[in-house]
Amino acid sequence: MSITKKNGLKISTKLLNFINNEVLPGTTIEPERFWSNFEKTVHELAPINKNLIQKREDIQKKIDEWHKKNSGKEFNKKKYTEFLKSISYIVEEKGDFKIETKNVDHEISTIAGPQLVVPVDNARYALNAANARWGSLYDALYGTDVIPGNKGEDFNKKRAFEVIAYVKKFLDDTVPINQSSWCEVSGIKIKDKDLVFLSSNGEKYLKNKYQFVGFNGEKEKPSTILIKNNNLHIEISINPNQTVGKLDKANISDVVVESAISTIVDNEDSVAAVDDEDKIKCYRNWLGLMKGDLIAKFEKNGKKITRKLNSDRSYTDRDGKKINLHGRALLLNRNVGHLMTNPAILLKDGSEIPEGIMDAFVATLCALHDFKNKKNSRTGSVYIVKPKMHGPDEVAFTNTLFEKVEKALDIKKYSIKVGIMDEERRTTVNLKECIRQVKNRIVFINTGFLDRTGDEMHTSFEAGPMIFKGEMKKSTWLGTYENWNIDVGLSCGFSGKAQIGKGMWAMPDQMADMMEQKIGHPKSGANCAWVPSPTAATLHSMHYHKVNVFEEQKKINSRNKAKLEDILEIPKADRPNWALEDINRELENNAQGILGYVVRWINQGVGCSKVPDINNVGLMEDRATLRISSQHIANWLHHGICKKDQVMEVMKKMAKIVDDQNKDDPSYQKMSDNFDNSIAFSAACDLVFKGREQPSGYTEPLLHKKRLEKKSFN
Repeated sequence: MSITKKNGLKISTKLLNFINNEVLPGTTIEPERFWSNFEKTVHELAPINKNLIQKREDIQKKIDEWHKKNSGKEFNKKKYTEFLKSISYIVEEKGDFKIETKNVDHEISTIAGPQLVVPVDNARYALNAANARWGSLYDALYGTDVIPGNKGEDFNKKRAFEVIAYVKKFLDDTVPINQSSWCEVSGIKIKDKDLVFLSSNGEKYLKNKYQFVGFNGEKEKPSTILIKNNNLHIEISINPNQTVGKLDKANISDVVVESAISTIVDNEDSVAAVDDEDKIKCYRNWLGLMKGDLIAKFEKNGKKITRKLNSDRSYTDRDGKKINLHGRALLLNRNVGHLMTNPAILLKDGSEIPEGIMDAFVATLCALHDFKNKKNSRTGSVYIVKPKMHGPDEVAFTNTLFEKVEKALDIKKYSIKVGIMDEERRTTVNLKECIRQVKNRIVFINTGFLDRTGDEMHTSFEAGPMIFKGEMKKSTWLGTYENWNIDVGLSCGFSGKAQIGKGMWAMPDQMADMMEQKIGHPKSGANCAWVPSPTAATLHSMHYHKVNVFEEQKKINSRNKAKLEDILEIPKADRPNWALEDINRELENNAQGILGYVVRWINQGVGCSKVPDINNVGLMEDRATLRISSQHIANWLHHGICKKDQVMEVMKKMAKIVDDQNKDDPSYQKMSDNFDNSIAFSAACDLVFKGREQPSGYTEPLLHKKRLEKKSFN
């Protein structure tokens, strides 16, 4: 790596040139001023960052010792809670308050809907996610298992009619016609300011006439009708010459819905960025999104395709005036957490730069272009989601970091908004005080089962063997944690101001199951929830038409609040007497997931992918899924539920299965051909056998080390 010395820093020359030649032009900031302010801030904050990481380790050691000291005794939750308070793991909760965040886009504050998460290092995927603001319900239903049966290769007229019937039932439920049904409509027109439906029973109107908000075409023969429900838009296309339009007696050819209202563009769990080249790729795509000029060129089905950001959508409203609707999801940038460092920049003492500090500077610097063109935020905000923070001190540090970035870039205070990922137990139990630290810039909190479970297991590693992974979702702490997050968010005034989110649906091919289960997220009071694809976003959007989240939040405000003591219920197994067959099945399930993900991460630099599980069900895997699986095996090893030789045998067995599952990938490198020399297999084993000693059970340190090793051989 070529290095340039500047202001006491050793900077990758490629990164320096990228900042100077691609990011800074078009802003008012000169390179010398930027690098001077950057260096000063980095050297001021890096030691604080380091001390916070050390504090995590010190607290964890005290918790480990407490569990060892009390081993064999009946668990006393009161004494445990008092102990956690005595070491400042649980801090004193102060008085009530409401968040004061201003200049928040409506996609965050007042529109409830699906949220995508997309790896920033893939321009094509990032554009797909940004453009997923609007999606065809007809396409989403026709192409997935929500409608039973196979679609076949040719146009399936029977399936098309089933899709039409499904959508019209949805419209009857959410946009009902007075004394009629969408199935009876034979024509649609606009008379005065109202939508008129023609049928054998005469002219009919919407039960709520004000749900009709716009149209395109002529009033007597509109080409599109725009409807609004629960702050979400539905666009109905009318075209008698289109294939589906010919089938429908009202000539409705498509129903397009607002889908991914917001998208997290991810620099963290779903990418494999370990050096300057990787980071520049991530930063360059984010810059393109902020400038609005990102392009991806690729070939699909023999055709060359150029993808770019969608334009806004235009209509005529009820009063004859032109209205525009945003054509893209609102983009949030997930930076890395406080733990990792990156060799792209070295400090005066020779240490690597804390990667989260670098991310905050570059992400915001790129967003200065959006402050001018308003392609993303119309309020002059940049949204940064901060993962893996442990408690109020670390959230306060993030607030300080953002303040320093704002000053260095000479932008308005609180322009940088923050999202808190509630995925570490020390943040959960102190969530109110965490939010207090950023009450003027907070826009998002969420829950995440995988990372939160990984931290749960690592924090309580010495307490005993953990229950089976599948049992975790039924455990007391998890249900309480999900409710606690919403209770705290609502008590701090999030409703109508900020997002309260829920986690990912991890099975992108099982949309019928998602439609049955994921309606639970808006019903729980969450005004956004993660989905794995634009298609899933389109389908999940129907749930937000059926459930008015803000009304649900009002009901939730009056319920009994979740209790801290239930969050501290450790999911350990009391005197387990499990059958060897069950233990091995659990080990195989964990090992297969670990290997399937790690082999692509190490060998191909793929940070997120659909990995077939032990039953060949495709699961979206990222570092969060890896953390829980590796910590689970490590915990069982530590407590003698299984032995090292037994686990190694399972790892090798599952490696052969993973190799076979990837046999059609021409760039895939087998692990089982040479276990001793496979860096990927070695990485997977280290995550398990060295899992106990990993900081907070995180997988990044080992993955980065092994990926850099692999890249050095390429």
